[in-house]
Amino acid sequence: MNVHVLQHVPFEGLGSIGPWLAARYAKLTMTSFFADASLPDVAGLDLIIALGGPMSVNDEAALPWLRSEKAFIHDAIQRGVAVLGICLGAQLIASALGARVYPNPVKEIGWFPIQTTDATSDTVPLPGNRPVFHWHGETFDVPAGAIHLARSAGCSHQAFQLGHTVVALQFHLETTPENVHALVQHCPEDLGPGPFVQSGAELLAGPPDGFRDINAAMDQVLAYLARGDR
Repeated sequence: MNVHVLQHVPFEGLGSIGPWLAARYAKLTMTSFFADASLPDVAGLDLIIALGGPMSVNDEAALPWLRSEKAFIHDAIQRGVAVLGICLGAQLIASALGARVYPNPVKEIGWFPIQTTDATSDTVPLPGNRPVFHWHGETFDVPAGAIHLARSAGCSHQAFQLGHTVVALQFHLETTPENVHALVQHCPEDLGPGPFVQSGAELLAGPPDGFRDINAAMDQVLAYLARGDR
C-alpha cells in the first residue's frame, strides 16, 4: 500500500495512524508543507492522509501552497484514490470539492460526543454518541453529493463521505497523549474561555479509555478505506 501524508505543522503528526500503517508494511511518503511543498504524482498512490493544522484553508494569500494542495486532493479524488482528511484536512477536502469553509460559531476543543446523522451500514464506521477529541475553530459545508455522517452539540458538520473512497473527519480519532501534549504546548492561545473549550488538564486526562477507544475507531476508518470495507 502506497500512502502519502500531507503534514502542515511539525507538531501535528500521524498519532495512532503510524503504527497501523507500519503493521501493514505500507510504503509511506510525506509532504511537510512547513519545509517543502513538493507534491508527488497521484498515480500509484493508494491512500492520501491530510492532517490537521492551525491555519485556515482560506489563507491562500499567505500560504500559496494551499492552492496546489487542494488541486492535488481534487485530482486524487477524481482518479479514485482513497483520501482521508482530519480537521484541517477535512476542510481541505471540502474546499477542494467546492464547498465553503468558515468559522464555526464556537471553538470546539476537548472531549465531546458526536452523533451520527445519515450514516448507514454502507458508510465508514464512526463512534456515534461517544466522546471523541476535537480541536478546531472552523467548519465546512457538506459538499454536493457527499453524505453527512456526524454532528455534535458544538458543530453541525463533523464528518462526511463521498463515495467509498473519501472520508472527512472534523474530529481527531488518531490522537494520542503525545499529540495532546504537543497541541497544548504549541497552541495555548486557543484555550480561552468557551462553552466547548476544556482546560489542558481535561484534554490530557480524557474520558476513561478515551484514547484507546478513538484509536480503535481510527483503525476501523483506515481499514474501510484500505480494503473498501462495505
